[in-house]
Amino acid sequence: MHKTPSFDYEDKLLNETADMVFGMDEVGRGSFAGPLVASAVCFEKKFKWFKEINDSKLLTHDKRKQLSKLILKNSIFLTEQINVDIINKSGIGNANKLIFQKLIKRIKDKYNSSNVYFLIDGRKIFESQNTEFIIKGDQKCISIAASSIIAKVYRDELMKKFEKEYKGYNFSKNKGYGTKFHQKALKKYGMSKIHRKSFNLNKYL
Repeated sequence: MHKTPSFDYEDKLLNETADMVFGMDEVGRGSFAGPLVASAVCFEKKFKWFKEINDSKLLTHDKRKQLSKLILKNSIFLTEQINVDIINKSGIGNANKLIFQKLIKRIKDKYNSSNVYFLIDGRKIFESQNTEFIIKGDQKCISIAASSIIAKVYRDELMKKFEKEYKGYNFSKNKGYGTKFHQKALKKYGMSKIHRKSFNLNKYL
């Protein structure tokens, strides 16, 4: 049976040294097109609906939207995106590092008098004070899972808008990921301005 995320990581830090704890996660890392998006979420108290929160990939579309509204209403949150031109220039690995660093800087600049801690999903990719990387953190930690949800909903809406501008790729459905339909569309239409040329998509043309 799958274990859902808990507030244990946050509780431990808040009871020991932290004034605030932000969980962070990114979405869109493996997508063929569109931006990389990451969010940071800080809860100042617990809610009964925490038991419904999980890794965004394990939730239905409707459940994500429902929870996203609750999270945005009841948390301190920030969202950041790295556009395709930067991904193509520096690579997805560097873009992934940069997006978290930008979020940390924004939070530190805003809450510079607070003892702020950061919990980030995934393997350690850079050194930063008061920062812990948690593998599969979106399945273990409430604030990371919550950030994965609002980032996913935010990016999905962006991709729906791109569908109107770049027709034929079905971005509203595949969100830029490399489905069979998307691969066939690349062969038919070539790459759009929001495709990640750094991903070696030429093999699909």
